Amino acid sequence: MNAPALRAGLAAALLALAATQAQAGRSCENRPPTVAAVERSMALAEHTARQLERSGAQVVLLARAGQDLSEYHLRYSHLGFAYRDGERWRVVHKLNQCGTANGSVYRQGLGEFFLDDLFDYEAAIVVPQPEVQAKLLPALKDNARLAQLNTPAYSVVAYPWAQRYQQSNQWAIETLAMTQEPGARTRERAQAWLQLKDYQPTTLRIGALKRLGGRLTAANVAFDDHPNEKRFADRIDTVTVDSVFSWMNRSGLGGPVQVIR
Repeated sequence: MNAPALRAGLAAALLALAATQAQAGRSCENRPPTVAAVERSMALAEHTARQLERSGAQVVLLARAGQDLSEYHLRYSHLGFAYRDGERWRVVHKLNQCGTANGSVYRQGLGEFFLDDLFDYEAAIVVPQPEVQAKLLPALKDNARLAQLNTPAYSVVAYPWAQRYQQSNQWAIETLAMTQEPGARTRERAQAWLQLKDYQPTTLRIGALKRLGGRLTAANVAFDDHPNEKRFADRIDTVTVDSVFSWMNRSGLGGPVQVIR
């Protein structure tokens, strides 16, 4: 992505962002984007593209900071897969339909991925091991396989070891599991593989009043898939970018986190 392409894409990007109704890991406020915000998003996309080229990878895990999660000691809010498609990079990720309890899988360019009302103009990547990339890449180009483990029912705090709901980061890590383990053709099997590989979710401390407020005011927040003993102890386990990145490195499936600003 060069400077002329960046300038040429600004007007179209503004229209695209104004029209989009999908979100994940960001706010869902109905407000028009500013030119300055679009410019910063496109610049981040350009810097990310350069970093991806330098990495020599075919597939990476790509994160953005769409929301301020510092209350929970988390940095990144949303995870997807970036992969090389000829001379360009594409991103596949799951997005929640604003104002609803539904989610779908999308394929976008890097520019679109960062045109989502970011809290901070920072990205991060983790490069999987070559053998992990080799198994991921064909699936990322196959629409049917991308949708195989997608559950439309969406909750931002979906329990990692249940199948009633599914959030964006959970879809990503379950899809990764599906590509690495031939027997992981269902969400239950994919989760079993993740447990076998010692994936550890993040435990959020969310009190009863906050849980009740979230459930009553947001269609995409549900807690009824969490075990009662944890939920009533204000312990909400869910899949976060930070926990996935830590696990990738700890398990030897990927390298260290590379930050892009």
